[in-house]
Amino acid sequence: MTRRALLSTLSILLIFVLLSTSRLPGETRHQPSTPPKGHLIIHGGGPLTKEVMEKFVELGGGQEGHLVVVPTSGQGKIKTDLESMPSWIRGLEFGKISILHTRSREVANTEEFLEPLKTATAIWFSGGRQWRTTDAYLDTLTAEAFHSVYQRGGVIAGSSAGATVQGSYLVRGAPEGNHIMMAEGRVTGFGFLPDTAIDQHAIKRKRLNDMIPVIEKHPHLLGIAVDEGTALLVHDGTASVLGQSKVALYDSRRWKTGSDRYFFLEKGQKFDLASRKVLD
Repeated sequence: MTRRALLSTLSILLIFVLLSTSRLPGETRHQPSTPPKGHLIIHGGGPLTKEVMEKFVELGGGQEGHLVVVPTSGQGKIKTDLESMPSWIRGLEFGKISILHTRSREVANTEEFLEPLKTATAIWFSGGRQWRTTDAYLDTLTAEAFHSVYQRGGVIAGSSAGATVQGSYLVRGAPEGNHIMMAEGRVTGFGFLPDTAIDQHAIKRKRLNDMIPVIEKHPHLLGIAVDEGTALLVHDGTASVLGQSKVALYDSRRWKTGSDRYFFLEKGQKFDLASRKVLD
């Protein structure tokens, strides 16, 4: 092969690598070959209704299940004994409950740390500030183990910050304040729900317009804003509403000049995530 031909071949290979590794902001980093067998419960903060809690325990296996609580979004020094957890967590009827927490990415990359996830049937991500959780676990062995739980049939759930981390694009990820929707360097979530940006406390805190600039800048994303006391339940490509209120959805494909930038998914309705259509 001539030198010119060799350089041409290397250039083509480099372009291929760059194209195959590049991704749009918020595009999922995990693209399993088969659909996950598990469920997502994306709760908008505020009170947890009996309906949501019972569904979480049911999907997580109850007395036969193993719940792993991830309180890392909380501030300050976090205790990892069950007695330090909120009473509602201690009262969940799981056969086993483990607490998983570190702020060290080095620790999160060890098999010893993620051991509880190997038998987990349910994961709960706590509220707080979502960047604390993604800073600790994103692109580590622990993050891969989170996905494995979901892939094999476990339920992934979380409230407030624990809802936002489930999307692929992380909103309100700036340590400077949660009023910043798009924080440079902190816009990647775990991507359990691919190509989405998830907000919380949507109606209660008058946040419904906050998602609009995010979708305007990243129109491939589906925006999801969940109200307090409410959850979006996702399984096998279909979403439905649990709890007290409703969920706002932002789909740029529907936008026309002067049109509304979001619509509501009400309790009792179902939404197909692939076609982005409300199902009758």
